[in-house]
Amino acid sequence: MIKKINEELKKDYEFVREELLSCKRPMIFFHNDPDGLASFLLLYKFVKEGRGVTLKTNAEMGSEFLKSVHSYMPDKIFIVDKPSVSQDFIDGAKQKIIWIDHHAPVKRHKVSYINPRLKNPDINLPASYLCYKIVQQDMWISMIGCIGDWVYPDFADEFIKQYPDLIDIKTKEPGEILFKTKLGKIIKLFSFVLKGDTKDTMDCVKILTRIEDPYELLNGESPRVKFLMKRVEAIEKEYSHLISEAKKHAKGDVLVYIYQDDRKSLNGDLSNELLYLYPEKIIVVGREKSGEVRLSIRASKHILPEIINKSLEGCDGYGGGHEHAAGVNVNKKDFDKFLEKFKELVSNN
Repeated sequence: MIKKINEELKKDYEFVREELLSCKRPMIFFHNDPDGLASFLLLYKFVKEGRGVTLKTNAEMGSEFLKSVHSYMPDKIFIVDKPSVSQDFIDGAKQKIIWIDHHAPVKRHKVSYINPRLKNPDINLPASYLCYKIVQQDMWISMIGCIGDWVYPDFADEFIKQYPDLIDIKTKEPGEILFKTKLGKIIKLFSFVLKGDTKDTMDCVKILTRIEDPYELLNGESPRVKFLMKRVEAIEKEYSHLISEAKKHAKGDVLVYIYQDDRKSLNGDLSNELLYLYPEKIIVVGREKSGEVRLSIRASKHILPEIINKSLEGCDGYGGGHEHAAGVNVNKKDFDKFLEKFKELVSNN
């Protein structure tokens, strides 16, 4: 199936590659997770020019981002791994926009939209997989993005031949790779450098654009990687405390853990590890910020988007994502109502 999809996408890959080759000042917006970061790095390292902008919100990418565009004045705009972009943003930008995504397709005008689900709604090829097929270099970066998005790509065997010690266990399960291999440690680094203040994040991303080998990240001996590790170690300490607390809530079919942090979100990382530890449970991890509860939800056996949409009826909130991994933002006053409805629906599903 994947081979067939790649054949069908061949012209799209070639189109985006030509767009990259013909630009000198691209602006690349990317989702704030390992898949989004890997996608940005793949495009940036191919062009060797441009500016990256991390999208730290799960909300639709709206016209508020036009200020960054007008300030930088790129010759082209690329958007990677973002489920929804408003028509207002597209209309307000004068530049050509190329949008590469793998979530449920949406309809927009005046944008070049690359999404394998337009060919087959059941296929899940991460944005970093698509970007690797476009640039045809830096496989190791794409592997980080794919496994970080819980997808074992069709080029994994080739990757293992090149880097046999990074995945030294016989498995095709992304969760096993994430939490039991050296590659998983690099993926965690990719995730943790994205946490917190945007300026700090982009300082770390700038360093990552200069890394040519995964072993430099793994060994942590160069001055630039030592800088990254210092930041990662501080977040790791906080994460260890939160995961320890979250495990105490592993009762019943739905594990719910809510914490407070105004500076950084560790929701995705926590929910992924909890799903690995408790694969039979539905995982709901959230943090309170600015009058909202921001949730990361995981489930191995339930299709989440429909359940989430029904649970949000009558609530002030929004949500979306993949079939088994999704995000929700809901007003704090409506959280109990949302959660009660959510638990009811999953118990009957």
